[in-house]
Amino acid sequence: MTSTVLITGANRGVGLALAQHYHQAGWQVIGVCRSASAELAEVAERVIDNIDVTQYDDVARLAQSLDGTRLDLLINNAGLLRDEQLGKIDFETIREQMEVNAYAPLRVTEALLPCLGEGSKIANITSRMGSIADNDSGGRYGYRASKAALNAFGKSLAVDLAPRGIAVAQLHPGYVQTRMVNFGGLISPDEAAAGIAARMEALTLETSGGFWHSNGEPLPW
Repeated sequence: MTSTVLITGANRGVGLALAQHYHQAGWQVIGVCRSASAELAEVAERVIDNIDVTQYDDVARLAQSLDGTRLDLLINNAGLLRDEQLGKIDFETIREQMEVNAYAPLRVTEALLPCLGEGSKIANITSRMGSIADNDSGGRYGYRASKAALNAFGKSLAVDLAPRGIAVAQLHPGYVQTRMVNFGGLISPDEAAAGIAARMEALTLETSGGFWHSNGEPLPW
């Protein structure tokens, strides 16, 4: 039976690279995004666009359109990076990042629970910048806090979903050459996608709840 993956933020960057990776691996790809792209349409069996994952009505519409479709893998990838500096912090950008990076993955996961069953897996695309122990450079208040919150949500999801046979991982893709960082990263989206896919392939209920780099390195909380 063909496996099915749903990816949020699938129209570009790491999300698109993940869609391409799973398509090439023979999976059915459901790409979710606000604005569709021609590149995503080439590899996704289904594109569900005009979805803002911060909006309850949009997420409810996403769940309704799936109508209980079995998902073997849910990848919460949609994300937002802003910059705040002490002394001129914009709390609106912090709120915005919390909505996109933390609340939205939890909202999507809860809404799509009817599509997840024993053997399903969830990947929350987080960042090592969400690690409190690893923070030695400061700044990025909203991004760090939102990713730390996502890590906490993911750990709780792993505990709560274990009785259902669903495993969860928090994955840092690496410093990826995407628009989010003005294409100044160290690895390509394809490399990040391959690493994420490898981590999810290896994920089990016994290792569920962990926080890893896409290269397999465990990361500190």
